[in-house]
Amino acid sequence: MSEPTLNYVSCPDANGGHRMAYWQWGKPQAGHVVMCVHGLARQGRDFDVLAQALCARGGDDVRVVCPDVVGRGRSDWLKDPMGYQLPTYAADMLVLLQQLQPTTLDWVGTSMGGLIGLGLCGQPDLPLPAPIRRLVLNDVGPVVQWQAIERIGTYLGQPVRFQSLEQAADALWVLSSSFGPHTREQWLALTRPMIKPATDAAGGFVLHYDPAIALPFKALTQEAATQGEAVLWRLYDAIHAKTLLIRGAQSDLLSLETAQAMTQRGPKARLVEFAGVGHAPTLIAPDQVQVVSDFLFGEA
Repeated sequence: MSEPTLNYVSCPDANGGHRMAYWQWGKPQAGHVVMCVHGLARQGRDFDVLAQALCARGGDDVRVVCPDVVGRGRSDWLKDPMGYQLPTYAADMLVLLQQLQPTTLDWVGTSMGGLIGLGLCGQPDLPLPAPIRRLVLNDVGPVVQWQAIERIGTYLGQPVRFQSLEQAADALWVLSSSFGPHTREQWLALTRPMIKPATDAAGGFVLHYDPAIALPFKALTQEAATQGEAVLWRLYDAIHAKTLLIRGAQSDLLSLETAQAMTQRGPKARLVEFAGVGHAPTLIAPDQVQVVSDFLFGEA
């Protein structure tokens, strides 16, 4: 299966609701669902390589679902940009899971997607159709280093325009070289869903996301971020899912100190680091795909 199917789910909000798009790989009726949820300024097609590998390994018994979190990709943009925060994203995922009705549920979350999964896993009273069995946190934990927040804030939501896919790929590589080594072909494949044709007279291509996702992000203060860490640790400590923590060895977002603490408390995550990678591993390199696949399909 070389292409996923594009689907939508209607999610409520205070302004009449919005649609969230999601990409589905594998057999639509398969009961085992692996949710793959992307980072802050990314979208669901980031997981194409991993999704195909998981479907090949799981066969007809698994489907992989990769949402475009609201404001990104093919999903609607919110009328109130202050809704671009974790509570909205988590609520949308609950609605999607009710539509999917998995019998077995696993979660792979990169950066923001990992925090969404952490929130869902750490609240046992949430109405999940099935408990999250295995959780993969890709380069994220309860403590997000402030310098990484500052770095992301320098480019998030900035108006940019590209004249070609190749130009976009070069520009995005400048911002994303911490993702680690990629071939030109791999990087072009990652870039293609990140842009869309501009609708104004100037033409060219623009980024796929609503620039307003930057507003609540840039409103965050270091004091508020520090206060939020205690909440995230409480959620992490309440997780019962078997947990894998992936870290780019040069990550500026997930410190080694935080990663090691995550192996000692809560679900006592198994830590795997990848050399030559910062924030965040793209789960495209064969060794990264193998680690995730073995974790999800290995013995209990």
